[in-house]
Amino acid sequence: MFKILVCDDDKEIVEAIEIYLTQEGYKVYKAYDGLEALQVLKEEEINLLIIDIMMPKLDGIRATLKIREENNMPIIILSAKSEDADKILGLNVGADDYVTKPFSPLELIARVKSQLRRFNVLGANLAKEKEKVYSTGGLLIDDDLKEVTVDEEVINLTPLEYNILLFLVKNKGRVFSTAQIYENIWDEEAIGVDNTVAVHIRHIREKIEINPKDPRYLKVAWGIGYKVERI
Repeated sequence: MFKILVCDDDKEIVEAIEIYLTQEGYKVYKAYDGLEALQVLKEEEINLLIIDIMMPKLDGIRATLKIREENNMPIIILSAKSEDADKILGLNVGADDYVTKPFSPLELIARVKSQLRRFNVLGANLAKEKEKVYSTGGLLIDDDLKEVTVDEEVINLTPLEYNILLFLVKNKGRVFSTAQIYENIWDEEAIGVDNTVAVHIRHIREKIEINPKDPRYLKVAWGIGYKVERI
């Protein structure tokens, strides 16, 4: 259930917004000035903030500036001011949307849904980007944890073995010569390095393959190089 904080010094407006949001299945928290809003945000994991500009103690603009120092949740500003300058100011300090009073409750709900949908899609994409997990068949590399597993069994590799396998898994299906592998992993010119790479490949196979002589994952392309099979 999404948690929404509504902040306005007009309690009737807060109550009215609460009714509509509750009907849509949202959990509503209420505040009546910017300081109260900041306190609620310290205590609860709020998914979206609806905040008025003109309020006592701490107005919506300054509250938004403060919130944006450490929170990137969607913020919708409410204001009786309809001038473009006020809208621009609200957006420039970090608000995601601006609704002018008086407003249609249905329009506000639509904007809430839009902001939550956009934020969740963005969050999911960012999370996906941060998940540095690469796999093929039962072979999985978690590059955040620096962990290799085969059929859920942890495999212990040396740093060089790990880097070679990671490079090949990231580029699964593509054949690389020993020189290309060496230059990518050692970051220096490859001169007479065939045996060096071959030894590491053999050690990797011994650790990740059930039968190293008939490998499922790390295969040789005779006369060309090596690849990790796309499974």
